[in-house]
Amino acid sequence: MTDAADPGDDLAGSGFDPIGFLEAAVSTPSHEDVAEMRRLLVETLEGFGVDVAVDEAGCVVAEKASPNPENGPHVVANTHIDTVTPHVAFERDRAATGPEAGTTADDERTANDAETDGTDVIRGRGACDAKGPLAALLYGFLAADPDRGRLTLAVTPDEETLSLGAAALSGKLSGGEDRLDGDLYLVGEPTGLDVCTAAKGRFQGRVELSGEAAHAAEFAGANAVAAAEGALAAIRRFDEDAEDHPQLGAPKLTPTVVEGGGATNQVPADCAITVDRRSVPPETAEGFRSGLADAVRTAVGATDGSAANVDVDVSLTDRESPFFEAFSTDPDHEFVHLVATAARTATVGLPGSRGGEVRPFGAATEASYFAPAPTVVFGPGDLADDAGAVAHAEREYVRVREVEAAAATVASVLDRVLG
Repeated sequence: MTDAADPGDDLAGSGFDPIGFLEAAVSTPSHEDVAEMRRLLVETLEGFGVDVAVDEAGCVVAEKASPNPENGPHVVANTHIDTVTPHVAFERDRAATGPEAGTTADDERTANDAETDGTDVIRGRGACDAKGPLAALLYGFLAADPDRGRLTLAVTPDEETLSLGAAALSGKLSGGEDRLDGDLYLVGEPTGLDVCTAAKGRFQGRVELSGEAAHAAEFAGANAVAAAEGALAAIRRFDEDAEDHPQLGAPKLTPTVVEGGGATNQVPADCAITVDRRSVPPETAEGFRSGLADAVRTAVGATDGSAANVDVDVSLTDRESPFFEAFSTDPDHEFVHLVATAARTATVGLPGSRGGEVRPFGAATEASYFAPAPTVVFGPGDLADDAGAVAHAEREYVRVREVEAAAATVASVLDRVLG
């Protein structure tokens, strides 16, 4: 077993530079079409002699196997190359201050050299979500030389939309099979170098209330908008008896859109309420749907689907891939401890003194598809900082020192697991 390489050093003389790769990646738009970004990734891997496959779903898959691939774990390193709109141009800022610096005044005075007055950051769309994590995973993959087991790098093209790539890889699509079948998963997302072992699921549902139209002057018809009062009450009370998850806390159900009525002098026949569900284990998408349907039907006055001639239907929003269900890995799992220890080691002496905390992740993620195998979400960058949103925001950025620390962490973890 060898010590992990310093990200500032060449990989066995190969010359791979995670920061240089990240600059090129952030400069490459991937908000509407990932083809150019995928080409950059494939050419980078092939430039280091790695055999790369691009599957029908657009995933980039590469593998390193030891001489004894079955005598050890199969580790999968996963992240995505797509970004949200609009594209934000690349910028290298070597003198960032304030929340972007992530330091105290004393930290900055200690860490800065004579030519800088702040922190070295990379700005632009994808800087932290998730091209910074990709640079770290790519560094670790290229540095790895497995003595046992095997390592797969699986990079998906559409995490920000439907996650069809990850669903295809993991066998979540109808009739599909798990083509990864990993024993351990390391998923790259902006976690502030913390080790995230759980995330809430995210479902979207629609409550449809169907009544009977009539003239508003008459005592006739069945008012679907009026029935929404009971439906909203059921939504509000839905989690009254829910138990908090030990890592994720309470589930959350939010009505987000209400549509109904068409004329100001007509009893409305239809009303629909869109809801956003943030689930915790063990709730499934279908379990949520059926439970909400029962609750709404009861609240509007009948259990047979009608209330004063108003019918109730609850459905999940149609999508080609499954919704992300909540996942949870035991925080005491050996893999979790290994990543946390490596992250804390890699950040020793860095300004800001963070990284290595074990906690839940704040957003839904493709890690959901890989559970129940032990899964850790990890990477440089933040979803938000003290000044507001970072990922998906116009001010998206990542600190260079944290990309380097993440790269060292991944390399150390893979060396220890596969060495």
